[in-house]
Parts: sequence; C-alpha cells; structure tokens
Amino acid sequence: MVEDWITTSWTEIALVVVSSIVTVAVVIVYVRIAGLRTFAKMSSFDFAITLAIGSIIATTALTSTPLVSGLASAGVLIFLKIALARLRRFSSVAGFVDNEPILLMEGPELIESNLRRAGVSVRDIREKLREANVLRMEDVKAVVFETTGDISVLHGEGPLDPELLEGVRRS
Repeated sequence: MVEDWITTSWTEIALVVVSSIVTVAVVIVYVRIAGLRTFAKMSSFDFAITLAIGSIIATTALTSTPLVSGLASAGVLIFLKIALARLRRFSSVAGFVDNEPILLMEGPELIESNLRRAGVSVRDIREKLREANVLRMEDVKAVVFETTGDISVLHGEGPLDPELLEGVRRS
C-alpha cells in the first residue's frame, strides 16, 4: 500500500513530464494571444481565471485527464478572459466583474470605514505616503485603493481634478 503511494512507473513519470511541458507551452501561447494583462494586476475575474488555469494545468499533468481535454479547457478560459475584457467596456459588465476603487483618504483625513472595507491599516497608508515622498499630510489630496489592490497617493501643489476620482467609492 505505502509502496504504491511512493513509487510509480517510468511510463507514468514520462507522461507527467510530457504533459507538463506541453501544457505549459500551450498556456504560454494562450497568454501571448490574450495579452500581457492576463496575469498582471488582477481583478476578481482575472484571479479566478488564474486559479482555474492553474488547477487545469495540475490536473492535466498529474491525472489521467487527456492532454487535449486540459488544453481545450484552458483555451476556453483564455477565450472567456478575452471576451470579458472586451465586454468590460460596458459599465454594467465592468461593475459586476471588476473590483471598485475605494477612497481611503480625502485630503489629510483618513476615511476609517473605507479602510476597514478595503482591509487596509493606517500603517499601510503611512507606508504608501512615504513611498510617494509625501512630506506633509496637508499635501495629500487623496489616497485610493485601486481595483488591482494597489494604493495610489495623489499629492502635490494645486487642486485635484475631480475627474481623477470619477468612479471611486467615497463611503
């Protein structure tokens, strides 16, 4: 029983190696077709697709799932990713698929309820302010938790153009 769990045949090992190489090569081709943003800064949908593709690769490489089935499944997910990227132009689709940017600071004032909603601490905000070379809290115009999970710090001289905060959740 334990031997079956630890050992395997050379044929099985060869199948796993070949399946892994072919699957990764084809997924690379799919990603090249889908574009660089496929696995860059991710929305909720991007993250779900990434997890699903990883699961498909693992299942195809390590089980008796036919290689063609795994590759077809990954191809369908990449196609869905491309189709949804085009449909995101419509606000109703984008609102469903994408995360919503959240205003964390308005001027020098923290918005505590939004910090909790975004799961961001005051310490995180201070770190981002330092990274952005903010010298005084009065210089901060806004801090936004972006759809990708990044935190943007808007600061400097002059007024903030309201268009920059269009679509950002205030409370």
